[in-house]
Amino acid sequence: MNILVIGSGGREHSLVWKIAQSDLTDSLYVAPGNGGMGELAICVELNISDHDDVVKFCIDKNINFVVIGPEAPLVDGLSDRLIKENITTFGPSSAAAILEGSKGFTKDLCAKYNIPTAAYGRFKDASAAKKFVAEKGTPIVIKADGLAAGKGVIIAENMDQANEAIDDILGGQFGEAGAELVVEEFLLGEEASFFVLTDGENILPFGTAQDHKRVGEGDTGPNTGGMGAYSPAPVMDKAMIDRTINEIIMPTVKGMKAEGRPFKGVLFAGLMITNKGPELIEYNVRFGDPECQTLMMRLQSDIVPALMACANGNIDKVGVSWTDDVALSVVMAANGYPGNYEKNSEIKNLDQAGAADNIIIFHAGTKKRDSTILSVGGRVLNITARASSVKEAQNNAYEALDKINWPQGFCRRDIGWRAVEREEN
Repeated sequence: MNILVIGSGGREHSLVWKIAQSDLTDSLYVAPGNGGMGELAICVELNISDHDDVVKFCIDKNINFVVIGPEAPLVDGLSDRLIKENITTFGPSSAAAILEGSKGFTKDLCAKYNIPTAAYGRFKDASAAKKFVAEKGTPIVIKADGLAAGKGVIIAENMDQANEAIDDILGGQFGEAGAELVVEEFLLGEEASFFVLTDGENILPFGTAQDHKRVGEGDTGPNTGGMGAYSPAPVMDKAMIDRTINEIIMPTVKGMKAEGRPFKGVLFAGLMITNKGPELIEYNVRFGDPECQTLMMRLQSDIVPALMACANGNIDKVGVSWTDDVALSVVMAANGYPGNYEKNSEIKNLDQAGAADNIIIFHAGTKKRDSTILSVGGRVLNITARASSVKEAQNNAYEALDKINWPQGFCRRDIGWRAVEREEN
C-alpha cells in the first residue's frame, strides 16, 4: 500500500525507518520530512495545515494510509478530515486530541473518573492563580493549558518564580496556549513514560521509556522537548505496568468513550511513580520524541498492522514483540537551545558516526542541500544505540556521537544516568 507520514522530526524519522521495513509498504512519502529521510521515503512539500492540500495529495498519489506524527495537526483536526474522505488514518480525532490540547481538560477528566494525578487549579486570572500558589506553597508546577512544543511547563522553586511564570504565561509568552494555565501540586518520585495503542475500546501496551526533559546535566535548567531517552524504563516493572493500565489507562479510554470522544491512536502517559504508585502528570496524543526513537529500535514486529488496527477498531487482534535489548537515544541540539539558536550550520561525518549496525542516527531539525546536511532546528539529531545493557548502549551512543563534526551543536553527557546507577548497584 502507499503510505504518507506527516511530520519532520526525529520521531517521524524513526517511524518512517520502521514503516519502510514493512512488507505492506509500497510507496512511502513523508511531508515535509527532513535531511535524513530521503533514502527511506519521498519527501514532499505539503502545507499540513491546509487540509485540502493534504487530501488532494492523498488522492493524487493513491495513499491508502496516513500516519500523523506531531500533536498540532491532530489537535487541528487533520485526522477528522482525512477519515471524512475515507482515507485510513492513524491518529485521534480533534475531539480526542484535546487530551494534549488542553491540560485543564485532562485534569478535569482525571477528577471525574478518579484517575490518580496531582491536585490542581485552572486559572485565567493571574491574581487568583497567585493566591492559589500562596495557599499551596512551593515547589509547584505552572503549565500553559495548550500546546507549547514541550516548553510550557515551569517548576517553580519559590514564590517569585511562580509569580513570574504566571505573569509570563498569561502575558502571552506561549501565545494562545497560555490563555489559561494549570497550577499543579509538585509530585515527588521517578518519571516514566508508558505507551499504549488503542482503538477507542481495547488497548495494546506498547512499551515504556524514560526521557530527560531538562537541558542541563543532572536534570538542571529549563525544560526542553527532550534531550534524550532510553527504553525500557526499569521502574516500570510488570506490577507497575498493571497498576498503570488498571488505574490510569483503562479509566481514560472508557472515560473518553463515555464523553463522546473515543480515542484512537497512541496514548502516551507521562507518569510520576510516587510512594503511592503511578500518578498521571500529563497525556500526549502522539509518540514521544525522543522516546519513539528508542521504541522503534526495540520493536521487532511489523509496525504497520498495529497502527492500522487502531484506525480499524481491531487492536485486540494484533500483537507485537520486542527485543530484550536496551535502546538509548542522545539528542544533539543547536547551541543556545531551548533559547535562540543559529541555523544552517553544516554537520559532517554522519555516515562514519552511524556506520555500526547497532547505531541509527535519526534526523530532526536538518535539511539536505545537495550532499550537505545543514541544521535548521533546535533539536537536530538523535544518536540512537541498541545494546544488552543501558551502560553499553550509553557508551555506544556517545562513541558514535563523538565522531560527528558539528561545533555548533551540544548534548547532555548523562543520558540514562538513573538506569546506569540501577545496573551498577
